[in-house]
Amino acid sequence: MPSKIDWSVALRPLLKKYKGKKHPLNAHSVYQSIVMVVLSAQSTDDVINKLAPGLFAAYPTMESLAKASPEELWPYVKGVRNFAHKAKWLVGIAQQWKPEMPLTMEVLTAMPGIGRKSANVIRRGAGLPPEGVIVDLHVVRVAPRLGITKETDPKKIEEALMKKLPQKEWDAGMAMSFLGREICRPTPECEKCLMNGVCAYYAKVKKKK
Repeated sequence: MPSKIDWSVALRPLLKKYKGKKHPLNAHSVYQSIVMVVLSAQSTDDVINKLAPGLFAAYPTMESLAKASPEELWPYVKGVRNFAHKAKWLVGIAQQWKPEMPLTMEVLTAMPGIGRKSANVIRRGAGLPPEGVIVDLHVVRVAPRLGITKETDPKKIEEALMKKLPQKEWDAGMAMSFLGREICRPTPECEKCLMNGVCAYYAKVKKKK
């Protein structure tokens, strides 16, 4: 493995493999994406995908959600961790939302329950150019393993990736997330990984053998 890696080059195979792959949350509009991303914090995408149809049948638009009370949402979201807080955030977002609002990081992160990771996911789902890098729990595991950064804090990992990669390659965050879901799990399947030639973790594993 080379001592000095140009990650802009090294990550290209990963970006190519997952280019355009849809986020696992099965959202069909910006409205649905916002709701599902807020609900998904500390929960699994599968759980959110299962409850979403019932929620959207009852509240099909941002306008209908704005007229609800948080308590009225509870029956639809009670399987989600911190559902009471999230119901309050969703109603709050809907009441603040205006159709002409741009989906900028500034606008999105000003909304309750939406941090940088969530905003990046929403923007990606809307087909907008990245203003940041998606850093979810999978990227928190994968990026340090690869050796791109030694940071473990999501904010610092995002900052490191934004410095090391040109903006056009900032979808590397989502690509690493897919890698973490499929191969670079807590117990990784390194032999199958297309990144093992530049991976610091794999280099250490080979040395021990």
